[in-house]
Amino acid sequence: MVVFADRIEAGRALAGRLEHLRGKGPVILGLPRGGVPVAFEVARALEAPLDVIVVRKLGAPLHPELAMGAIGEGGATVLEATVLVSSAVSDADLAGITRREQLALAERVALLRKGRARIDLTGRVVVVVDDGMATGSTMRVACEVARSLGAARVIAAVPVASVESTRHLEVADELVCVAAPPRFRSVSAHYRDFSPTSDDDVIALLDEAATHPPVPSTGSAEGGVGTDVEIPTGGLTLAGHLVVPARPRGVVVFAHGSGSSRHSPRNRHVASVLNEAHVATLLVDLLSPREATERDVVFDVPLLADRLGAAVRWLGERPDVGGCRIGCFGASTGAAAALWTAGQPGTPIAAVVARGGRPDLAAERLADVEAPTLLIVGSADTTVLTLNRQALVAMHCPRRLAVVEGATHLFEEPGTLDEAAILARDWFAENLTGG
Repeated sequence: MVVFADRIEAGRALAGRLEHLRGKGPVILGLPRGGVPVAFEVARALEAPLDVIVVRKLGAPLHPELAMGAIGEGGATVLEATVLVSSAVSDADLAGITRREQLALAERVALLRKGRARIDLTGRVVVVVDDGMATGSTMRVACEVARSLGAARVIAAVPVASVESTRHLEVADELVCVAAPPRFRSVSAHYRDFSPTSDDDVIALLDEAATHPPVPSTGSAEGGVGTDVEIPTGGLTLAGHLVVPARPRGVVVFAHGSGSSRHSPRNRHVASVLNEAHVATLLVDLLSPREATERDVVFDVPLLADRLGAAVRWLGERPDVGGCRIGCFGASTGAAAALWTAGQPGTPIAAVVARGGRPDLAAERLADVEAPTLLIVGSADTTVLTLNRQALVAMHCPRRLAVVEGATHLFEEPGTLDEAAILARDWFAENLTGG
């Protein structure tokens, strides 16, 4: 089960899933109160403006707990026609309840925004963020209100949700959810710290976002922004993507599996989690586009390892990361290349993480690996799990096997990739950066 330390960590994990929105001008809207700390982290990561979306339920006259609609700012109104008819709500009753809730809405907005104007949503991509969804009713209303305020595209985003709530969110154009466990109990069960968020907390975060608005990236790697690089090796130049956060505490080079590349959304997500921990990352294509279509080359682990070694040496010569300890993260056949490289004499590799790896393809080098190694495998990836258990016996270095429940080979199930990313982050933090 995915458990976040607090709303800050949850927001950062959610931001990783929303990375595709960077540079597309999204507006991030947090649902008060608990959704705002999560939204703050998303807005900061995507360099996007932050605001709140305040909604008020319109309760039926004789049954206030029954929602016959909701209202939002700018006169936005969402009505449930079936409830209005079944409850025989008169126009006068509806108007009276709406006026009362509009006053309450205005007071709430004035308190939270402190007089700041609402961000205009007309024609914008809008991301509505909460700290979790149990039933999804509040998120549905918020998405409908955002659309009625002019949003061109509405994305609902939460760190955790019940499976049931994800099935009834047609009002959103897209749902982004870090985890949707099959045995969902409550949102709070997925946080170690689920302390209440106060109005003062919300106001402070909105003040911070307004006082220090996002500044578009300049493209400098010093700020943690990605830079496309070229790495010479023999007669081939390898294409790579390097991210160097401020004050890097280590650097990890990624070796991708067959059929993947430096553009892999899975590896880019893991890299973003490492970047948040001030670990630099290099995602590199070890094969040319033509070679990547040739099966015998794709499984030529010595060739992959030779090129990975060239990338490692290239990293060691760069002044921005040259003083950092180097780790390797490998997936599938890329994991075999990482282990083969780590088993070579004199290698500078200080730590290895393999996700869904094929260590059997590097069997002759496993006993020579000295770097601490973490093997991450999905419980449903049974064949690869067996291969990794065998590798654990063959290796003599500090090593551990971590099994992610419910994950298949590509870690496509909700929450499983985030669990793998956190495991990798913690392993590299311990073995590259000293904790």
